[in-house]
Amino acid sequence: MSSVYTILLLIASNIFMTIAWYGHLKMKDFSWFAALPLLGVILISWGIAFFEYCFQVPANRIGYQENGGPFSLIQLKIIQEVVSLTVFMVFTTIVFKNEAFKWNHILAFVFLIAAVYLVFKK
Repeated sequence: MSSVYTILLLIASNIFMTIAWYGHLKMKDFSWFAALPLLGVILISWGIAFFEYCFQVPANRIGYQENGGPFSLIQLKIIQEVVSLTVFMVFTTIVFKNEAFKWNHILAFVFLIAAVYLVFKK
């Protein structure tokens, strides 16, 4: 069950991370946000990223083998990268309608899935 908790926490973490890192690019459409200086945008992003860490740290602690979890450190990182890119793809599709996924993007994602397979292969 700790593997499920780890992955769910990683998904939640990456939702906040993606919003913090890329959400401000869309928020510029709002006049109050567009008027903010860069420091204001950074502080808002940091505030959002705080919640990323609130999920990321427990995910790693629960999931790491040396803490009783099911994953090695390398496996945790590969899972995190796949979750991150999956969340990013969904976010981009929903929020940035002008971005298009092309065949090479999909192929790159297939290679990441292959990386997950390889990292878990004994």
